[in-house]
Amino acid sequence: MKKFDLFKTIQLILFIALAAAGLYIIFTDHELYQMIANNTHIRLLCILLWAALVLSFLFIFMDFSLFSSFKKDYRELDYAISSDPVSGIANRYSCDNVIEKYLDKPLPEHLGCIMFDLSNIKTINHLCGHLKGNELIREFSNILQTASNGLCFVGRNGGSKFLALFENCSTRKMEQFLSDVDKKVKHHNTRPDSPPIQYRYGSACREEEDIKTITELIGLSDHRIYNRKTGPLDPEK
Repeated sequence: MKKFDLFKTIQLILFIALAAAGLYIIFTDHELYQMIANNTHIRLLCILLWAALVLSFLFIFMDFSLFSSFKKDYRELDYAISSDPVSGIANRYSCDNVIEKYLDKPLPEHLGCIMFDLSNIKTINHLCGHLKGNELIREFSNILQTASNGLCFVGRNGGSKFLALFENCSTRKMEQFLSDVDKKVKHHNTRPDSPPIQYRYGSACREEEDIKTITELIGLSDHRIYNRKTGPLDPEK
């Protein structure tokens, strides 16, 4: 798309330059100007050429307009494909795309993963209905998204599971992220108008574990979820 945009821009500049050069020659060459003014056929030929030039301008502008519309549609389609409709963050498809970068390759040393489970979502769905459940998923997703800014990728990995993947992992970064999530969840849980968020998490870091593949890293994080108490008041945090 960038190449097409550049091509059309160059095309427009060339048309403007040629039109300006043609006008300059006509108005500075008095003999040519008189010839056009006095000769009907030459005048008609100039009119046809200028009409073709104007139409070319119009077609280029139409191309720009259509291209802008296509880009907007493409962005909306890309968002629809990669964004989870309930949570508003990256969906399972996007998570799989990130994971695929490391499939069948040596796992980078500084790679970390945290898996989250929104542990009370089934209870909320049962007691308050699925609309409240979806609202809780969005609230928790927003918390993860805000806390992840500049630190890691986050996405909803299906159901009540969420994935956070650190490509430049360090213990400090993971602790900072988890601490921020914990604070935001505690703040959310002070609101009387919304069901409380309860979650578990499990984490693993490549440099601290004997892990060879991305699936082992995610699997270990997921397994460790169930060794923790329900958050956010988990004493292990």
